[in-house]
Amino acid sequence: MNLGGSALVVAEVGRRIGAAHLARDPEGLPKGVGAAEAAVFALLGFLLAFSFSGAASRFEDRRHLITQETNAIGTAYLRIDLLPGDAQPKMRELFRHYLDSRLETYRNPQDRAATKASLAEDVAIQGEI
Repeated sequence: MNLGGSALVVAEVGRRIGAAHLARDPEGLPKGVGAAEAAVFALLGFLLAFSFSGAASRFEDRRHLITQETNAIGTAYLRIDLLPGDAQPKMRELFRHYLDSRLETYRNPQDRAATKASLAEDVAIQGEI
């Protein structure tokens, strides 16, 4: 017997025991239900708390990655000043194009095909830079 079948057997045994107790003492049901309700609601509360905690953690991780990428692009843009004067205008234009492409990548994440195409364009621009 697998785990699902065992759970069904245990649930049926519990139902029959509960029905037998209810038949003997019809007023006894409300006494035991409060503790069971409290336990179920406590477990539900823990489940919700862990779900929200995980979502908040993933949100913070994404926000941190975006901040790191923004800082890296900004630092690289400032380092263009170290290049020879004749190479700087083309490199600044490439960086502007790269930044526009990165923004487009994040604009509509639900459209996976467009996001993949935009990521490919980002990699191509990085190669030019």
